[in-house]
Amino acid sequence: MEHQNEHRMEVRGSNGVSRIEVLDGPTGRRRWPDDLKARIVAESFQPGARVCDVAAKYGLIARHLSGWRAQARKGELAVPVDMSPAFVPLVIEPLADVVAAAASVDTGVIKVDICGAVLHVAPDCSPERAAALVAALRNVL
Repeated sequence: MEHQNEHRMEVRGSNGVSRIEVLDGPTGRRRWPDDLKARIVAESFQPGARVCDVAAKYGLIARHLSGWRAQARKGELAVPVDMSPAFVPLVIEPLADVVAAAASVDTGVIKVDICGAVLHVAPDCSPERAAALVAALRNVL
């Protein structure tokens, strides 16, 4: 970052001495192009990245980066697709032995829940017979 140059001038007038200071150079306020903001935000979304670390890397205040992240979540700042946030991986675990054994007994059985009553329809039952059983159960309940 460049340093500021400071120019001072003292003016003597009827009211005494007045001082004028002119600061020349960067003022600390920067304009960030949207594409650069988006890349910084995408970097902060990477697994293991911390907002404060990414902000420090680019000379930002962490709350500014947090604001940009909020803009990205609202769709106001387009984040590059290849650097979008990663999702938690999906892990499918096998069923427990007890649940698997119970499921194997009911393989192919259709369960119909009507007003709290459960009708178990075998796979070899005809659709007409199943419809008649459902209608009869509805009439009883």
